[in-house]
Amino acid sequence: MKNNVDNLENKINAFISLLETMNTLREKCPWDNKQTFESLRPHTIEETYELSEAVMLNNPSKIKEELGDLLLHIVFYAKIGEEDGNFSIYDVCNDLVNKLIERHPHVYGSVKVKDDNEVKDNWEKIKISKGEKATLGGVPAGLPTMIKAIRIQEKAKGVGFDWDHREQVWDKIQEEMSEFHHEIVKEKQDRNKIEDEFGDVLFSLINYARFFDVNPDTALEKTNLKFIERFNKMEKAVKKDGKSFKSMSLEEMEGYWQKTKK
Repeated sequence: MKNNVDNLENKINAFISLLETMNTLREKCPWDNKQTFESLRPHTIEETYELSEAVMLNNPSKIKEELGDLLLHIVFYAKIGEEDGNFSIYDVCNDLVNKLIERHPHVYGSVKVKDDNEVKDNWEKIKISKGEKATLGGVPAGLPTMIKAIRIQEKAKGVGFDWDHREQVWDKIQEEMSEFHHEIVKEKQDRNKIEDEFGDVLFSLINYARFFDVNPDTALEKTNLKFIERFNKMEKAVKKDGKSFKSMSLEEMEGYWQKTKK
């Protein structure tokens, strides 16, 4: 028990040290002193993506570093909020704790859940019961498109607007693929219709992934990283053989690609 208390005290002291450092920087550093909510925003977005990259690379050291950068931004925003007389880090923490308790009635109340899906469904229902916007009103407009699609589908599911079986979603994918194919084989193609149908295909695939507990954004990023790694290896092999992509046929490049995969 004593070790737990000591560990908690260490964490509290570390957080206090961070707050004190922020106060000093805000007072004495010309760059920190001039920052506002709006000026910090692009840096916060960048830090978020850097943390995301570190997570995808499964690099604990980098994750720790990027978490620190993101935590700095949270403390920074709270400091500006306090200076403006709007809120402080104290308010941020207390509001968060209250929200977590309220939205976890299966932990702090008598509600029973059988799995994490019911937890997420209850979370959305509680938000709606509290009068928080329309069902899809809580989806930020600035989210990356794939993540936005995921959140839209999760929120729709939270109010019961969802398929009963994964086979129904697969049928929908086939339907959307057929409609997309119908547009691209037309003699007189309509770019807007092709784009519209392709969007429907992607939206259906994203929805299908949910039925297998697969995050499509994570899956695509893993494929991106895999492709980059293989392509870089292929490029090194080509250069090692004294060749260049510009002078090679697609068949030659495919041969190197297959060797790289093996």
